[in-house]
Amino acid sequence: MKTQLDYVYEHEKNTGDRVWLTQPMGKGEVVEITWKRALDEARRMAAHLESLGYPKGSNIALFSKNSAWWFLADLAIWMAGHVSVPLYPTLTPGSIAQILDHSEARLIFIGKLDGFAAMEPGIPKELPRIALPLSPKLDAPSWNEIIAKTEPIAGSPTRDPDDLATIVYTSGSTGVPKGVMHSFRTMCGVRHIIDLIGGRSDDRMLSYLPLAHVAERCVIETPSMMTGGQIFFAESLDTFVQDLRRAKPTLFLSVPRLWHKFQAGVFSKMPPKKLDLLLKIPIVNSRVKKKILEGLGLDHVRYAASGSAPIPAELIAWYRRLGLELLEGYGMSENFAISHATRPGEVKPGFVGRAYDSVECKLSEEGEILVKSPSTMLGYYKAPELTAEVIDKDGFLHTGDRGVIDKDGSLKITGRVKELFKTSKGKYVAPAPIENELLLHPEIEQACVSGANMPQPYALVVLTEQARADAKDGSKRAALERSLSEHLTKVNASLDQHENLEKLVVVSDPWTIENAMLTPTMKLKRSAIESAYEPKVEGWYSEKAAVLWV
Repeated sequence: MKTQLDYVYEHEKNTGDRVWLTQPMGKGEVVEITWKRALDEARRMAAHLESLGYPKGSNIALFSKNSAWWFLADLAIWMAGHVSVPLYPTLTPGSIAQILDHSEARLIFIGKLDGFAAMEPGIPKELPRIALPLSPKLDAPSWNEIIAKTEPIAGSPTRDPDDLATIVYTSGSTGVPKGVMHSFRTMCGVRHIIDLIGGRSDDRMLSYLPLAHVAERCVIETPSMMTGGQIFFAESLDTFVQDLRRAKPTLFLSVPRLWHKFQAGVFSKMPPKKLDLLLKIPIVNSRVKKKILEGLGLDHVRYAASGSAPIPAELIAWYRRLGLELLEGYGMSENFAISHATRPGEVKPGFVGRAYDSVECKLSEEGEILVKSPSTMLGYYKAPELTAEVIDKDGFLHTGDRGVIDKDGSLKITGRVKELFKTSKGKYVAPAPIENELLLHPEIEQACVSGANMPQPYALVVLTEQARADAKDGSKRAALERSLSEHLTKVNASLDQHENLEKLVVVSDPWTIENAMLTPTMKLKRSAIESAYEPKVEGWYSEKAAVLWV
């Protein structure tokens, strides 16, 4: 089979002058990199890496936010016969040190980063560094300096499909991150996604979710190498909408939190009731839809997708009314996200779709989802005992997720096996479905349901930025409280008695990657959130109010 390297060499030969990567450089400057330039730079860096004399198969770290040179460094590492080890661009010094030590990285590429001074202590001083374009100021040789004086590596080096290509360290929502090993073969299982959506060489995609996670490499990096689609990079959060409008993506992947934010942005300019009314008027609804999608930069999108966490059915329905069908994907780092997806025209709100071709799925007696995929990892790096715990003798990956499968083979995720908690009444509660219901309130941006060993569960919620500002005004806060209380009553009416929430606790500070309440892929770190508020929980239960502000 062909690897990523084989595909990019073909693009270089057949469409060498075509732009592959479009990189904003700041202050309005944009660099366009053709296939010919991309492969020339990668070959030169590969020659430099080869000159360092590291044994074949050495681990090379890649520490940067998304950029064109992230892709090129990945290619150079592979051309030189080595293994790429990406690091999330928001890690703490302790996590950086742990990953670099565990992976025995020989060298680290450092690129575009925010707050590097706080993270740098995690990088051993003796570890060789190379500064990518857009990196912080470093006392290290730069990418441009090296390629300017280095002749390209000879020919077009290839790799065996079963060679180890990358080690992806899990985000560590519980415990120490584990190194997930993927080969070129397991990564190229993304062919299933390309076939599903009809990936084309003229597709345009915006890369902004962390490339250190498999989702972005599964949906953006690897498919673009295989099909030749053009990649645009986001400059910053502040310029995100402009970046979208520049890219005019035909394929777009996001996470539920950002789909919520897009909706909240629309509602801030047009109240939900007014929008609903306009969408019911045949003469104007098409113009309203077009204007909203243009404003979001999504008017050229052929396929839109959501992943990483469950997305409420009502949110999917809302986007569908605008003419944007959100497909859902389900997968893990351990199977390179090649597991399940909804098909165009087959979206069932609440379900993540059927298994891809060549993927087998079944449920254990406990309802755990077991998946056998052609993209199942080679194992955890240096941890055969942990590998044996999650991949059984029949090759099925034990996902740790609970689910149900309907008569059509569509999968519904009902929670995590280990997320279930028991109240003091001895009843089990699955938090994820309740959180999805809470997130339907337009002013709730984040929700975490907890309550182990308490009579009834409770929910911590973070409001939208606008709602947090409004809550500083007494009258607006009272109106917000009434709305939240009504929403709590509505949610409880849909739940079994033992699941009824005792109260909503509105917390003042958002949960972020930076304050260690979210993983780099924006999933809740439940243990961290619960620990932060644990000393106050008993006091909350003594309060009579259904909505508390802390």
